[in-house]
Amino acid sequence: MGTTVINKPPTTFKRNEYGLMEDKNVKYIFSDDGSVNWRKMVKPEFLVANRDRTDETDISKLEDHELIILLGGLKDLANIRGYHSVTYTVTHASPEYVCVSCSIVWIGNYETEKGESVLFQSVADAGLNNTEGFGQLYLAAIAENRAFCRAVRNFLRINIVAKEEIKNVKISKPNPTKNSASPHIFLTNLMKEKKVNFASIKDKMVKEAVDGADGWGSVKDIPRIKMFEIIERMQKK
Repeated sequence: MGTTVINKPPTTFKRNEYGLMEDKNVKYIFSDDGSVNWRKMVKPEFLVANRDRTDETDISKLEDHELIILLGGLKDLANIRGYHSVTYTVTHASPEYVCVSCSIVWIGNYETEKGESVLFQSVADAGLNNTEGFGQLYLAAIAENRAFCRAVRNFLRINIVAKEEIKNVKISKPNPTKNSASPHIFLTNLMKEKKVNFASIKDKMVKEAVDGADGWGSVKDIPRIKMFEIIERMQKK
């Protein structure tokens, strides 16, 4: 006879009468007023230095405004805090701009009035002027992540900006202009900064056997997806 395998989770998550997880791996840290200090609950592996504000890499030496919290850290806190649902609503969508609202229904605990559930909402956007590289192909996903990060951070009173909420200004050096939302203008500015002409880009794409590259007459003829790829490659140099 074969062995019967019973599928069950390795850990059963339970909460006490205060709504806190009864898990030996979760160590709650409390503020003087008795509330959970969610900022101090962020695990060190989910914090990195904001290199635009400091050259220090030891996060233990940095203030909150010098740090960046990763998406994984906010998801971890959300799971510990506990929620019933997460809902996203797209309030605006176009090829160059997306705005998303994130609504989270948090479970009740001793911190909420009468232990009742709480609905909290935040809004975030993503456009060609506040994203870069391949990210500009996934504006909806970026806006969704940004809205989630803000909803979690604001509800849990964490004043550390999330990585998903900011643009990497170290990489994006071209100064924005009124029309810089158009990727071909962004690429044109980047070409000027890197001192790269259109002919050299076209020749390289022809050598790489990019479909239709031999017929390009200007930057505007480059397909949008290929344009983002070229921008990312140039930014890495």
